Amino acid sequence: MQPRITVLTLGVDDLERAVAFYRDGLGLPTQGIIGREFENGAVAFFKLAGGLRLALWPRKSLAADSGLPLRAVGALEHSLGHNVASQQEVDAVMEQARAAGARIVKPAQSTFYGGYAGYFQDPDGHLWEVAFNPGLESLG
Repeated sequence: MQPRITVLTLGVDDLERAVAFYRDGLGLPTQGIIGREFENGAVAFFKLAGGLRLALWPRKSLAADSGLPLRAVGALEHSLGHNVASQQEVDAVMEQARAAGARIVKPAQSTFYGGYAGYFQDPDGHLWEVAFNPGLESLG
């Protein structure tokens, strides 16, 4: 398998609310919700750096498409990392997320690895880490 991820899909409970959070609150570019004409087809895509796409898809639709039962999820199943260039940028992104309706889980602070990071949850509980890691480039 080639180490390539092209779409990261987050299951959401309320697609309109999730789109508003990411588009209006965080400023991610999107063409909005598409596929409403198909059963379980409504989805929104956001363009991210490097050609990656973030997709928001109702959990019930993801369950129907995958064949897995719809069940409760926990915030610790995964986290999404957003690395930035400075401590000030961490603080700015955390404030932007808070203003957009995110729940601040851990305010930004110095880390054990010499960086600076904080955590927030989006309206569906997805956990995001916003980090300044001065050694990130040397990791890979």
